[in-house]
Parts: sequence; C-alpha cells; structure tokens
Amino acid sequence: MSDAKEPVSGPLRRLGVSLLTLGRIRLELFAIEAHEEKERIAGVLLWAVFAALLAGFGLLMLTVLITVALWDSYRLLALGVSTAVLLAAAGFALVKLKGLIALPSTLFQASIAELRDDADALRRRPGP
Repeated sequence: MSDAKEPVSGPLRRLGVSLLTLGRIRLELFAIEAHEEKERIAGVLLWAVFAALLAGFGLLMLTVLITVALWDSYRLLALGVSTAVLLAAAGFALVKLKGLIALPSTLFQASIAELRDDADALRRRPGP
C-alpha cells in the first residue's frame, strides 16, 4: 500500500516545493520593490524640502532687497507686490503638489507583471 502512494507523493511534494519557492521569490521581489520605493521617496522628500527652504530664503531676500531699494517712494507697493507674487507661487506649488499626489503609484508593478506572466504560463502549459 505504501508503495502505491510513493509515486503520487513524490510529484505532489515537488509541486509543493516549487510553489513555495515561487512564492518566496515573489515575496522577495515585493520586498525589494518596497525598499527601492522607500529610498526613492525619502530622497525626493529630502531634496524637495531642501529646495523649498532655499527658494523661500531666496524669495525673502529678494523681497527685502526690492523693499529697501524702493524704501523712500514705494515701500508699501513693493511689499504688496512681493507678497502677491509669493502667494501666487505658493498656490501654483500647491496645485502641482495635488497633481503629483493624484498620479498612480508604480509600486509593485514589476511583481504584478511577473505574477501575471506566471499565471499565463500556467494556463498555456498543456495537461498531462
């Protein structure tokens, strides 16, 4: 009786091992993609904050320069125009930020494509 089960359990065991191996490989790919996306987001955020700080300081200094240059005759006009320009730029930046947030994420796209390829390959495989 045990001899009759041996030929069946061997292929089933190999199938189980193959499925587990395939699952492990796919999970490793998911982990690698998540790590790469995390590093990319961290770098983007770091440079975005740095650029925003430098741009803010630069615009502040430009506003001070214009106000000092026009101190005797048009100081209030210079401050008002500078404020309007800075607020308009901030509004533009917020609109761009909303657009970037609305873009779909590419996280796990390679893994999903690989899983689809695996499923297609299994569907095309002829039966025994």
